[in-house]
Amino acid sequence: MPELPEVETMRRGIAPAVGMRIDRVEIPRGRLRPLLIEPAPPQFASHVRGSVLEAAERFGKRLALRLRATDAKSSRARLATAATPRWLVVEPRMTGLLLVAEPPTQEHVRLRLGGESPAGRPAELLFWDRRGLGTLRLVDADGLARLCGEDRLGPDALEISAAELITRLGGSARAVKVALLDQKALAGVGNLYAAEILFRAGIDPRTRCSRLSRPRWRRLHAVMQEVLAEAIELEGSTLSDATYRTALNEPGRYQARHQVYGRAGQPCQVCGTDVTRIVQAQRSTFFCRACQVR
Repeated sequence: MPELPEVETMRRGIAPAVGMRIDRVEIPRGRLRPLLIEPAPPQFASHVRGSVLEAAERFGKRLALRLRATDAKSSRARLATAATPRWLVVEPRMTGLLLVAEPPTQEHVRLRLGGESPAGRPAELLFWDRRGLGTLRLVDADGLARLCGEDRLGPDALEISAAELITRLGGSARAVKVALLDQKALAGVGNLYAAEILFRAGIDPRTRCSRLSRPRWRRLHAVMQEVLAEAIELEGSTLSDATYRTALNEPGRYQARHQVYGRAGQPCQVCGTDVTRIVQAQRSTFFCRACQVR
């Protein structure tokens, strides 16, 4: 479920852990579905231990934690590359969270990084995942490019210009809702925010991209920026299953502003027409037939 606003909220929320020296790496074992961790846990822990968390960067719906090895007691091979950063690329997928507070449950903690903050205080960063669909990959610069580079992800939805959005999607024969979910064309927008963006822009989600005029594309771009910025300000959306939490294990607040997502059969808050649910590309789509003109 985490989309751009939730992942950006995570990035900002783990700021207290940036600068910490990682002295402890724990990958709990249990009866739960194992997480995809690359390289294998023993090698993963060996490379991460002794590193400093220098920065947290976001690429669409992924986080990349920049690490730099500093342990003078490391092996000769690690000493030779001590100045070379690595990135821990975190893909939360459905239920993954990065936390600097106590987790919602202990049994679903998949990774613990413990150490000391720049101020000399204890610090801890957790990755929690109820369903175990998230991934943790430790990579070098080439690996980061493979996972998060322009061949894998399109421009960020908060940074793309209206002109580039039109260039990338304007000629597509796909339905506009489906096209907005294409991460290679536009990074960060997922099912929830696509529905809310199209409602506010007054565009039927079934409309082919090529049928939208340039003014309507510019309107869609402006609304996309507004919706995503508002959702970040309110720290994302926590749905009825309460899975998504901020880095401090608190719920987001943007769900109070949802106008169509998850509201099938309920009256539109603008015109009173019942919100409709359809399926597009195996995903639920919510919209108002009266407010969103095809």
